[in-house]
Amino acid sequence: MKQALLVVDVQPSFSPPPDLVRDISRLAVRMPSIATVERHNEAVTPFERQLGWKPGLADDSLVSADRVFAKHGYLPPLEAIEYLRGLGTERVLVCGIQADTCVLAAGFALFDAGLHPTLIPWLSIGSSLDRSGELGARLWRHHFGAVLAGPDELMID
Repeated sequence: MKQALLVVDVQPSFSPPPDLVRDISRLAVRMPSIATVERHNEAVTPFERQLGWKPGLADDSLVSADRVFAKHGYLPPLEAIEYLRGLGTERVLVCGIQADTCVLAAGFALFDAGLHPTLIPWLSIGSSLDRSGELGARLWRHHFGAVLAGPDELMID
């Protein structure tokens, strides 16, 4: 099964732990990888008006990936999904920041695109509601079923 890695919003505004950035970075060089980074455009997504928050202007992905896609809002951009399809990807390993929101939204987008989203829970953290990411993993398991139990399930050559 051809697989790729999607790294969701590992950027300074979300204060990722250094070991999370390190471990995701080590995985990203071992397979095709893409990353998303949240950009603020109030006309597209009203984060500041509705939530009183917005990502920093200079936020870039802290993980070096083959491609980085800017997004506005929770979902990955269509261009990222099309890029993964163009690679012939079947299973998309997903990790990153806000397992219960943006990471989960990526799962829905991948699922709707006919891809097989698979969560890497030890490389994901949740929002301020549940920093452990457990809520996101439970929701992921309920909606998509595919949550890896450990690194041996990554299927890396």
